[in-house]
Amino acid sequence: MKAALFLALMVASTVTWALPKAPFNALAEENLKNINFDGMDLAYDFEGIVKLSNCSGSLIAFAGMPLNAKALVMTNGHCIQKPGGFLAPGEVMVNAANNRAMKIYDRNFKLHPIQATKIVYATMTNTDIAFYELTQSYNDIMAAYKIRPFFLDGARPRAGQPIDIVSGYWDRGWSCDIDGFVFRIKEAAWSWTDSIRYTSTCDTIGGTSGSPIIARGERRVIGVNNTSNESGERCTMNNPCEVDERGQVTVSKGVRYGQQSYNVYSCLTPDFRIDPRRESCQLPR
Repeated sequence: MKAALFLALMVASTVTWALPKAPFNALAEENLKNINFDGMDLAYDFEGIVKLSNCSGSLIAFAGMPLNAKALVMTNGHCIQKPGGFLAPGEVMVNAANNRAMKIYDRNFKLHPIQATKIVYATMTNTDIAFYELTQSYNDIMAAYKIRPFFLDGARPRAGQPIDIVSGYWDRGWSCDIDGFVFRIKEAAWSWTDSIRYTSTCDTIGGTSGSPIIARGERRVIGVNNTSNESGERCTMNNPCEVDERGQVTVSKGVRYGQQSYNVYSCLTPDFRIDPRRESCQLPR
């Protein structure tokens, strides 16, 4: 293993990051499967988990979507590598040409190349979500690699739901429960609504941004991992605070959060395009 990667792994075992301070280009490294973090094994379902250079993602399909459609990868809006930095508050990208190499895991923990050509939708406003369109269809990926997509659930998750967060960047997973939901999270210039808060065993680290939140024991994705309060600061970068309906602010050092994904269904057209101009759409436009 390269010395730089070894150092990054040692640091990552004790330090957490939010908006992704990923320590290395994951696409340039070999699998980290044999690295054991804190005695945890890798007994997670990696089929369809995606590795980005700076983040994690997942191959997802909407309910009823034809398998001859171009496949989609879901990650965070803050993972899209926009020139000049993150998406600004209020900014939305729709059907933007974007060539990006990724890798995807099969059920045997083997990586395969995939290629995105378009950002179908991305935002960091009210939520932190992005969808890439690939050159391959779901059928193409299944035929070539025997990889099935995850199903993106159209129902709002519930408190107490057992979940797994599986990271393609780190080749490992975390298990916990949904602790509850937060009216609003504020982090620096960004605000996210109805966010998912985890119980403490999902102590995710930098590079896990964009990982799917999976209903444990199923191939059903119910959200996307995105941030954590690193040092206990109030509403600063890497230190999100919770804001309730009355505007009262709470700061909880070490707490991790994810964002809802069920509301994407409100923006789908009959041919499964994400159209924020639809009257029913609950995403920013």
